[in-house]
Amino acid sequence: MTDKRVLLIVGGGIAAYKALELTRLLRKAGVAVRPILTASGAHFVTPLSLSALAEDAVRTDLFSLGDEAEMGHIQLSRSADLVVVAPATADLMAKAANGLADDLASTTLLATDKPVLMAPAMNVRMWRHPATRRNVATLTNDGVAFVGPDDGAMACGEFGPGRMAEPEVIFAAILSALESAARPRPLAGRHVLVTAGPTAEPIDPVRVLTNRSSGKQGYAIAGALAELGARVTLVSGPVALAAPAGVDRIKVETAREMQAACVSALPADAAVCVAAVSDWRPDAVFAVKLKKGHDGPPAVALVENPDILAGLAAAGPDRPALVVGFAAETNDLEANARAKLARKGCDWVVANDVADDGSGGVMGGDENEVLLIDAAGTERWPRAGKVEVARRLAARIADALRTGEAP
Repeated sequence: MTDKRVLLIVGGGIAAYKALELTRLLRKAGVAVRPILTASGAHFVTPLSLSALAEDAVRTDLFSLGDEAEMGHIQLSRSADLVVVAPATADLMAKAANGLADDLASTTLLATDKPVLMAPAMNVRMWRHPATRRNVATLTNDGVAFVGPDDGAMACGEFGPGRMAEPEVIFAAILSALESAARPRPLAGRHVLVTAGPTAEPIDPVRVLTNRSSGKQGYAIAGALAELGARVTLVSGPVALAAPAGVDRIKVETAREMQAACVSALPADAAVCVAAVSDWRPDAVFAVKLKKGHDGPPAVALVENPDILAGLAAAGPDRPALVVGFAAETNDLEANARAKLARKGCDWVVANDVADDGSGGVMGGDENEVLLIDAAGTERWPRAGKVEVARRLAARIADALRTGEAP
């Protein structure tokens, strides 16, 4: 990474202090850092501290006579391999989404032809505001990648999404983005929908009907597709995982919420349904927590949940060109998976045995051994890490879309 350069834009907000540690990590890895400090960012970190850690001058002023005599904002915007905005405030994101350019940071973002990675940081209500959600969607469609935000306590005393990702997480996303920029991007311009994790169906205010899915395989697939240049929408059930770099994550709880989010994400070139969706949900949710009693356990009537995979695979104007389902089975793996392929109407099924011997293939493990099944036959892939399985599947998806082999 010694030949790589990052242009780091530090916005205004208490999270700006994390930019100092991020700069230190990048320089330690041999990545050159050229900083831009906004006027509001300078209220939280000083140009001197940022310059000392970056080992480069800090740019602050659009109208600097020395810099702008040589059209400095143009040179800045194109001299780096990656533009990173950390913290990315609501104001900076709004300016970038709407093409505004009234200071050095926003002008540089508008003038750049390099990849952009943003690490949002703001109050939870600001993050959830419809205007911010629109801006995030616009920036994502424009090719901007995001890392975070995380859930957590904030300086304002509130708790929720909006806390800037930790420097180590942003650092990893930067390295991934720099590596991706050097790789071929066969999925550039493609949109892929991925579902991941379990769903949780409420029984009462405390209890849910769910399963053991960790989301690791689905998240790895979303990340691998983004590495190949795809715009990825990840619809995720409740998991303890950070969103992969460059992936737009939509958090859901129930199967019906997941179905609605998937429909809203269409059209897509491909859909990869990795989520372990609950087949059933309680017919009625108890209003208060159920208690033990002399009458024994209460009767909980179940009703069938919507079939998300079959719905996406059904013929129609918004059907993705390639629909991939996953089958987690405990017996008769290939027979059950092939029956699922026919029943759901999807193009491929990736099957794995979750009644494994405990060596990593079960739900929650870090390895997987899968079968890739389509109408033409079955491929048996050797046991490998879930990231490796994800990259292999992403490459197959890219080939199918490129060659038109996807039905």
